[in-house]
Amino acid sequence: MRVVSLVPSLTEAVAVTLPGVLVGATDWCTHPTDLDVARVGGSKYPDLERVLALRPDLVLLNVEENRRADADALAAAGVPVRVTYPRTVPEALTELADLLGALGAAQEPAWLRAARRAWADPPRLAPVRRAVVPVWRRPWVVLGSDNFAGDVLRRLGVVNVYAEHPERYPRADLAELRGQDADLVVLPDEPYRFTAADGPEAFAGTPCALLSGRHLTWYGPSLAAAPAVLAGQLARPVTGPGRPAR
Repeated sequence: MRVVSLVPSLTEAVAVTLPGVLVGATDWCTHPTDLDVARVGGSKYPDLERVLALRPDLVLLNVEENRRADADALAAAGVPVRVTYPRTVPEALTELADLLGALGAAQEPAWLRAARRAWADPPRLAPVRRAVVPVWRRPWVVLGSDNFAGDVLRRLGVVNVYAEHPERYPRADLAELRGQDADLVVLPDEPYRFTAADGPEAFAGTPCALLSGRHLTWYGPSLAAAPAVLAGQLARPVTGPGRPAR
């Protein structure tokens, strides 16, 4: 089996579970940190000639990470593709188990079993916080409805104020975001790299939690540590340019 992954989460999941199966990955596939496979460009605009040159038996894609045009082009070239689309933690755990089994894993890896245990009873904020969750700046884009990161936050005691929005990633101007009367602003470090010096200053007076984007949005081995990592970061918000919140 020769697999090319165009999804960072799945790259990590396959690489640590089935060493030797993965032959290609995107430039954005940063985990495992010692990953040594051919690189095929970005997730949105992979070099399909390089993908095909690797003679893959399967290419892994995701509805959010990748373009339908690339999936269609690969299929037209006779390359089987597998497209993932988990929107909740349980869906992610199920899709991972099914994928790894299809690739030849004899049993669920230890990290996946640990993830199931971690998410069976995750730590929760008390009281529950109402949050705005920007994922991009210039223009501002926030988490809307029906997405994986929103379900992760909900299970940790954070209610996304845009959870019922008709769009999955709506745009909103800053005045609208400030007017949501949120208890918290959640700022992950990907896809936009929010930091203590870039993001909190836009929401003066509202606590801002700086989160690991990998633990918030990736569905792979990071799921095992995600509840503890994210809960710790949610419990230590900042206000303004990195000052501790009261």
